[in-house]
Amino acid sequence: MTLAESSAPISVALVDDQPLFRAGIRMLVQSQLDMRLAWEADDGGQAVALAAARPPDVMLMDLRMPVMDGVTATRTIWDAATRDGAEKPKIIALTTFNRDQAVVEAVQAGASGYLLKSAEPEFLLAAIRTVHAGYSVIAPGSVHDLFQHAARTVPVAGPDLSVLDPLSVRERDVFLLAAKGLSNSAMAESLFVSEATVKTHLRSVLTKLGVGTRLQLVSFAYEHRLLG
Repeated sequence: MTLAESSAPISVALVDDQPLFRAGIRMLVQSQLDMRLAWEADDGGQAVALAAARPPDVMLMDLRMPVMDGVTATRTIWDAATRDGAEKPKIIALTTFNRDQAVVEAVQAGASGYLLKSAEPEFLLAAIRTVHAGYSVIAPGSVHDLFQHAARTVPVAGPDLSVLDPLSVRERDVFLLAAKGLSNSAMAESLFVSEATVKTHLRSVLTKLGVGTRLQLVSFAYEHRLLG
């Protein structure tokens, strides 16, 4: 990557059916020297088409919209990227409610995190930068509470350990620690290995389990009752 490429502004796409909300986010993004607004859409169907034609770095995706909701749009965009062998977009789900089942579905569909629509402007800007750098973001509060609450609505008799059959013993260790929210450095310290080794195992875990992000891994663990 050249210096020019590394210093290019983060292109941000905004998908929301409320014009007033879009106007506020538009002004916020355009006020930042390291960001630019790629495009706007007022429903998920438009977002799918625009994401294919003009892929942004980060998408802010409202979950509840007419025509096509944000969860369906997120899943469609991710499926298209997988089919075409293209880089998967970084999507931040926007919601009004902290315990929204649609948030869990959005994470499972490929979202890199979620924010409340009432979030402070500084928090939203930091979230865009964080997701662009390859990390996940969540609204203030415990992501584990969210997924644990959602898991209670799924009728499962007990832990489904068979889903971990593809993993080696060490990969299972990494899976469980990552699902509990430990950082790479904390996992390396716990397992007495290097961070590079942890990253290698984590990539293998994500691939074998068919999940694309660490947030999806946490959701996967709760969905299959693997964290108690």
